[in-house]
Amino acid sequence: MELRNIAIIAHVDHGKTTLVNEMLKQGGVFRENQAVNDRVMDSGALERERGITILAKNTAVHYGGVKINIVDTPGHADFGGEVERVLKMVNGVVLLVDAAEGPMPQTRFVLQHALALGHRVVVVINKIDRPDARIHEVIDEVLELLLELDATDEQLDSPMVFCSARKGVASYSPEQEGEDLRPLFETILDYIPAPEQDTASPFQMLVSSVDYNEYVGRIAIGRIERGVIRQNQEIVVCNAQKPEMENKAKAVSLYVFDGLNRVPVTESSAGDIIALSGIGDVTIGDTICATERKEPLDFVEISAPTMEMTFSVNDRPFAGTEGKFVTSRNLRDRLFRETLKDVSLHVSETDSTDSFNVAGRGEMHLSILIETMRREGYEFQVSPPRVLNKKIDGVLCEPIEKLVIDVPDDCVGVVIEKLGVRKGELAEMNPMGSRTRLSFTIPSRGLFGYRSEFLSDTRGEGIMASVFDSYQPFKGELKRRSTGSLIAFETGEAVAYGIFNVQDRGTMFISPGVKVYAGMIVGVSPKNEDITVNVCKKKQLTNMRAAGSDEALRLVTPRNMSLEQCLEFLADDELLEVTPKNLRLRKSILDHSLRMKAVHGKKQ
Repeated sequence: MELRNIAIIAHVDHGKTTLVNEMLKQGGVFRENQAVNDRVMDSGALERERGITILAKNTAVHYGGVKINIVDTPGHADFGGEVERVLKMVNGVVLLVDAAEGPMPQTRFVLQHALALGHRVVVVINKIDRPDARIHEVIDEVLELLLELDATDEQLDSPMVFCSARKGVASYSPEQEGEDLRPLFETILDYIPAPEQDTASPFQMLVSSVDYNEYVGRIAIGRIERGVIRQNQEIVVCNAQKPEMENKAKAVSLYVFDGLNRVPVTESSAGDIIALSGIGDVTIGDTICATERKEPLDFVEISAPTMEMTFSVNDRPFAGTEGKFVTSRNLRDRLFRETLKDVSLHVSETDSTDSFNVAGRGEMHLSILIETMRREGYEFQVSPPRVLNKKIDGVLCEPIEKLVIDVPDDCVGVVIEKLGVRKGELAEMNPMGSRTRLSFTIPSRGLFGYRSEFLSDTRGEGIMASVFDSYQPFKGELKRRSTGSLIAFETGEAVAYGIFNVQDRGTMFISPGVKVYAGMIVGVSPKNEDITVNVCKKKQLTNMRAAGSDEALRLVTPRNMSLEQCLEFLADDELLEVTPKNLRLRKSILDHSLRMKAVHGKKQ
């Protein structure tokens, strides 16, 4: 069978999953009258809720007698590790670029890796039906990007297709809308090379992805480099980084991808992307070979994490009442299990048996892990995110992000001012009609807590995207937060009278009836200092006429914080307690007197 293996790569929200949806429809995967969800590849609950792709996923369509294996990849910079690992599985990429936004930071990141691997590129200018589309300018920007990234002459001559993924149409010319996705399918078949199909040599496959199933355990996914694999064949697992490793196993079950399904097969040959079960402890980067010829393949080097948080066992007064998995053993097993399928996540032990350092690519990367664990029934607490600095030639260096911001013209001043305070340096400024695109270089820590502030400053109209750029000398001290916290003084249940007397001091996070404990953060103070308050204080009833006066108290609606907002809010001496039912902010030192001694430097 003729094959093509492609990955669809792009910046977040440029339409990858929508395009894959339409390719599946027009590739005959669904019946004509079948009801199909939008973004059917975003199968995870978190992916559907947030409207983003988190995990790279495999699918396949048939067109003109050719099977096209497609890998749908994430577009968010924090999940760049997913893109890097799957690029070894494919022979070419479809680069999607928004006709209005043009190339964004993640576009550069994923394209750079694809070009480095020598992949051919089909450029798709998507959303050509947008009213603010600037197709010809975007074409020039894509060509400039290819030049900047030292593309070969062949890669510079990459074909361009113009499409509207939402409508499911494509054409060879920006002036024509097209009728279906035939031009895209034809371009893929003509330009992307078929994989080498050496079936005479012994079997060899690099594991680019690992899935897990309760019944069969780990499932290795990758492209067969050479040879043929048959069900129940004896195989050996090796790794280029661990020469001593040699685990023998049996290929219990084989699957190929067809549409949204994994189809069991008895054998598969070179070039196809398969899923293979029966190997107990296989991990991403391992090579699976025939027993007669053990030859490990090199795996692509995954970019190192730039941010770290400490996950620890919950030690608050209400610990263990809301979670199913609460011990350090539960936490340790779950975190190390995550590293098996997420190659850009690093977990390390600390001096304490109850806490673990977890390093990832950004706040979103780590917050998705926290939310996933929370939904699985885990109860734990996390520290504020911190960047991973490096010593380079004896100089302390920190991670620097390339930040691109697209805002209405009247918001430019406030954005430049706020980022200047956060050590951001303006690199470029381009007008785009009634909007302006600003490019900055900024320390990663300078972006902590900025997103919600940015949305307020731009009235929700701003777009910001960042990607890791390089390590540069430390830029100096930077204040994490300019506000203080309102801290509960005693353990108990918050009452309306107590909250009413406190709400003038700041914005509350809780409402009456919520259980609080001493040291828990119940609100934010506009002053740059922490204030201890008593939200459990009840009114002293001195006569019968005052008994119903609480009903007349007017309470301000509390601020409901999402997980990301909680992580952004955390100061250096604060923790976030995560349970399946609640998110609670707290001080590291709960006791008021001990906290005051620590703050004012007094010895006990």
